Amino acid sequence: MLLTDALLLDYKRCQRRAFLNRYGDPSQQDPERDFFIKLRQESQNHIAKVLSELYPHAQRLPDIFPWKERAEATETLMAQGVECIHKGVLFHETQDFLTQETITLVGKPHLLVKSIGQSKFGNWMYIPISIQLGRRPKPEYKILAAYYAYLLDFIQGTLPPNAQLILRPLKTYEVELEIWMPKVLDAITECLQMLHQRQEPEVFISRQRCSLCHWYTHCYTLAQSQQHLSLVPGVTPSRYESLQTLGVDSVASLANTSVLHVGELIGLEVATQLQQQAQSILENRAIRRANSPPNKQIIIPTASIELYFDIEAEPELNVDYLLGILLVNRQENTQQFYPFLAEQPEEEKSIWLSFVTFMNHYPEAPIFHYSEYEVETIKRLANLYGTPQKQLENLLSRCTDLHKQVINSVTFPVESYSLKSLANWLGFQWRDAGISGDQCVCWYDQWLTTGDRSLLDAILRYNEDDCWATFHLKNWLVQFLLNPLSSELT
Repeated sequence: MLLTDALLLDYKRCQRRAFLNRYGDPSQQDPERDFFIKLRQESQNHIAKVLSELYPHAQRLPDIFPWKERAEATETLMAQGVECIHKGVLFHETQDFLTQETITLVGKPHLLVKSIGQSKFGNWMYIPISIQLGRRPKPEYKILAAYYAYLLDFIQGTLPPNAQLILRPLKTYEVELEIWMPKVLDAITECLQMLHQRQEPEVFISRQRCSLCHWYTHCYTLAQSQQHLSLVPGVTPSRYESLQTLGVDSVASLANTSVLHVGELIGLEVATQLQQQAQSILENRAIRRANSPPNKQIIIPTASIELYFDIEAEPELNVDYLLGILLVNRQENTQQFYPFLAEQPEEEKSIWLSFVTFMNHYPEAPIFHYSEYEVETIKRLANLYGTPQKQLENLLSRCTDLHKQVINSVTFPVESYSLKSLANWLGFQWRDAGISGDQCVCWYDQWLTTGDRSLLDAILRYNEDDCWATFHLKNWLVQFLLNPLSSELT
């Protein structure tokens, strides 16, 4: 039985992914997305930056295959006392006492750094360093680093005092092995047991974690066929376990269960909302949210001129390159899209100033958007480019976050409260099907590289459709709050 660091990392992120990577049908995997390719390239760039700035003299192990030979070459370099080893391989074989099966553990730490201490090699030992793209030391990163330390204990005859993570932007974190070694041992045991017994983990859809996985369509199709509770917004893994203990295992049973009974485990307010969410899905209708504020406390202005606002950004470049505005003139019954586009990142200031000038032409017009990001970006750009405080305050005072209004007042029959999910339920369709904001990030990067204007055109189309979707949602929401029954869809 072979257990690699990559498989162990998969297991900590999603047990089902680890199982499918070992036993699943590769033909059922999704095609690799552009955004995943972009993340992989960013990870490689980050590793290269760490090497050039922190470990420029690291000795890279030659690409010898198979990995057993690389493991032997790694140990040879360790015995020689090389200061830093890049792309080394750690290898250990053991035996399962119950099954007598040979277990092979393999790890590929980004770096092995020489440190003072006693080992079988002499007056030195090695500490593993794992380089990750994230900005915070996630538990799965720490498990991985502890796994490398565990393997080093066998190879050098002593456990290193710690393991390290290097995250962006070149931040080093120490992993306390006293805390994480017991956890990695549990993870190794549990993962090997799952693989040995071929226990396929239950599907559970968590959109943030699952969206980039190459098994997403496979798992999502299965979840839909089962009407799995993980498709109900608000059902987290811990809440799912609580519902399971009560025998609530379907959308229908959740819709009809006793709220008081469920509330004893997860709280009455949460139980009430989950039940209402299940009822909304079963009946395919929007429902006024339980405990929603009265209409007089819900401020969704209607004006002769309204502005619908959406942003496209490239986080890696720290640039908001498109500020899109849909201007709706209700008196004249006209709509016009105004894109403020930075064709190059250094044009961000220019488009911001043009955006502010444009918005100042309509000082009374409400601004509708669908996330906190737009307001945070207004603050960031205003501070960065010296916008007068009064102009900033005017912009912020006119902003209405429709996401916040929806969450506080309406339960939709959807699996996600994203703008796309709600607008699709309302009947609105984006012109380019299947495109997401992630794809726009990739398109912008490709535009900067190739100069292909069709990529900018696609981004503009997507952004304009986001603005139109916000417009349709706002209109529907106003009507629904006035008369919920008249706004139901069937």
